[in-house]
Amino acid sequence: MTRTLFTDDWTFYRSPDGEATDVRLPHDAMIAEPRSADGPTTGNHGGFFPGGSYIYRRTWTAPQDLSDGEHSLFFEGVYGRAVVLAAGEEIARNESPYREFSAPLPDVRPGQSVAIEVQVDNYAVPNSRWYTGSGIYRPVWLESHRKSRIARDGVHLITRSIEAGPMRTNAVVDAIVHFDGDIPAGSTLTVVLSHDGEIVARRETAVKENVESLELSVTGARLWSADRPQLYDLTAQLTIDDVVVDRRTERVGLRTIDVDPQHGLRINGEAVLLRGTAIHHDNGPLGAATFAAAEWRRARLLKEAGYNAIRSAHNPLSRAFLDACDRLGLYVMDELTDVWFKPKTPHDESPLFRAQWRDDAAALIAKDRNRPSVIMYSIGNEIAESATAGGVEVAREIHDFFRTSDPTRPTTIAVNPLLAMMAAKSAEHGEDGPPERRPATSTAANQMAAKMGRLMVLASTLPAAHRASRDIFETVDIAGYNYGYASYGRARKRYPDRVIVGTESMPGDLPAIWKRVRSIPGVIGDFGWTGWDYLGEVGLGYWSYGDEVGGIAKPYPGILAGCGVFDVTGTPGAALHLAQAVWEIAEDPGIAVRPMDRAGQRPNKTPWLASDGVSSWSWRGHEGVAEIEVYSPHDQVELLLNGRSLGRRAAGLRKHYVARFRARYEPGELTAVAYRAGTEVGRTTLRTAGPTALRLRAESTEIHGPDDLAYVWVELADADSIVDAGSEDDLVVTVTGAGELVALGSAAPTTTGTYTDDHTRTYRGRAIAIIRGSNSEGPVTIHARSVTHGEATLTLTTLSENLNDLPLAFAGTRKTHRRSQERFPL
Repeated sequence: MTRTLFTDDWTFYRSPDGEATDVRLPHDAMIAEPRSADGPTTGNHGGFFPGGSYIYRRTWTAPQDLSDGEHSLFFEGVYGRAVVLAAGEEIARNESPYREFSAPLPDVRPGQSVAIEVQVDNYAVPNSRWYTGSGIYRPVWLESHRKSRIARDGVHLITRSIEAGPMRTNAVVDAIVHFDGDIPAGSTLTVVLSHDGEIVARRETAVKENVESLELSVTGARLWSADRPQLYDLTAQLTIDDVVVDRRTERVGLRTIDVDPQHGLRINGEAVLLRGTAIHHDNGPLGAATFAAAEWRRARLLKEAGYNAIRSAHNPLSRAFLDACDRLGLYVMDELTDVWFKPKTPHDESPLFRAQWRDDAAALIAKDRNRPSVIMYSIGNEIAESATAGGVEVAREIHDFFRTSDPTRPTTIAVNPLLAMMAAKSAEHGEDGPPERRPATSTAANQMAAKMGRLMVLASTLPAAHRASRDIFETVDIAGYNYGYASYGRARKRYPDRVIVGTESMPGDLPAIWKRVRSIPGVIGDFGWTGWDYLGEVGLGYWSYGDEVGGIAKPYPGILAGCGVFDVTGTPGAALHLAQAVWEIAEDPGIAVRPMDRAGQRPNKTPWLASDGVSSWSWRGHEGVAEIEVYSPHDQVELLLNGRSLGRRAAGLRKHYVARFRARYEPGELTAVAYRAGTEVGRTTLRTAGPTALRLRAESTEIHGPDDLAYVWVELADADSIVDAGSEDDLVVTVTGAGELVALGSAAPTTTGTYTDDHTRTYRGRAIAIIRGSNSEGPVTIHARSVTHGEATLTLTTLSENLNDLPLAFAGTRKTHRRSQERFPL
């Protein structure tokens, strides 16, 4: 089989009679729609974007050497109910927005052209609790193959055993190959396992069944883990009548997973604690469009920051993100869904759940089964019906399906004990009970927690919460707790065979959580909410001030959740300093300063953002008393302002890893020094920017083909690239040459603009422009013009080599740069 990207030459229509626009996939139709506070929009859930119905068209011409071949289109994801037509005839239909699906193309003559149309209906909104995007938001592939062939995703590897000796490690693996079509007698299957081009194992056999399994022995095995992400190539070749008719190569890793209540999680026999975080599927200013370069960038920054695990929230991760996790070394909890058969929003997928969950689960498993990074499956998130007998039965069915289809990975389910308790109570009264007893939802539980402080955490310790979650946890291998860390100790005593993972938590609770992770047997880690900020669920995390509307459901023109460790542009906040201190992976202290443009204003906080601190000591035009946070795992920290000591404070575990200072703001240098047993072990300095101007700074100077992206920072900075967080400006960006501007924006939590405009306003002194390459080779010129800070120009280069053709080692590391904390705090 051959696979080629089918992303160019599409024409897009916002309605059957709408204006035609040329687009290249992946494409998010929603991100360019006008937002509004009124009308049929996604509301607070989706960032006040409207839904819509769309049409994509292009022509396919069959190759001249068509011979015995068959052709199909493979869609990695279409958000909205999709109908695919070829020559006016329906060839596929899909109603599950995160499921991959295939559309077989009709038989045609060599050289014949066929009109292809994809109709997408995402008009009925809100249909999710977050921003979803619309349209063909993930890549499309053209697949060409013979009738007798190796099945798509039909080659996979299972590591059966690992024997670690004093000199080398040996492994035994099974290579399993599935076939489609009639395979004639005498056909041969050849399987080769190689590492960096060197063959380490090879087997050949006659094909007798539709599924063949070959055992391979690997001497001197290089095992995959997050610390050492070693990868192999597994190639299966089908030969019929001495002719090679199909060949597939999969990238695989050799590793084992063991979970038990005494030892917790072990990868390759070694104990692992998951330093995890959750992410949604959107890419900030790009919307839901799934570009491989954007997925790699997110994964890389999270890995460099110290995370070793990712939870998909609350839908299957893209293939591109999993590619990055395999290569960079990140453990993955891939999640099936946020919704079962009880609705959470008016137009969600709950009416279709019973009919299609098996197809969704099968597609997820087929995508994941070769991924060494994927170490567990989550069968659902905050499913209120899981507290009922009917829900428990469904959970058992889903778990059994996963275990039968892929017995190599454990299952979990993310249960919010407060929500489970509310759901159990409402089940006693039914749909017609009093309002306070009607069916509970995730949103309702979040709102209660926001109003009543630590309600979710405390509720998890109640006997009623244990009863409401007991039966559902018995259906899966690992009990997943959302905001339930306070109950870990009691739960382990009540249920000594239970293995526990924190599937969702408040970032500020990490000191208390990690203490339990390290001390309670069978607790294997934690996933904070959330690693990367996202569109929709507006105001869940970001603070408002003074008389501004508070709470976790903020009004238009809010657009972001505001609770990411990294904001939507890729800049981390105070939560990262806390995490690195708790995990004891940073010798140098982290400094965060509460925004000086909000000094003296009363903050309206939310539980999902522990601090609004910014790693900057440059606040031109602002004065007053600065509130400074210094994060460190060490005994003490000292704070110096322009060489003057502001005192030493205790830090480390007994102070929840943060020391707080107050000082009147003055320009210059702010230095934090960490001490262990009286000896300096690290220091960090923030500096005030000198004279600022508009400056452009690219994360990479090369763009590799039409599917690659370049991230260009547009900053109000001095000659040393120190950004002034106190300056703001309006700016316009234009791109000419062998590239195009696909997104422009900032991390501002509220805006009336769109990310598809060529103009925006900086936030905390910076914005980001995202440039896509083209099929042409040559220079790409970015020109930015501001109102008060001048102009700047930067030239990049688009190369002919395509991102998808580059070696994984190059693609994964080419954009790694070290930066000072004040430029890009990590």
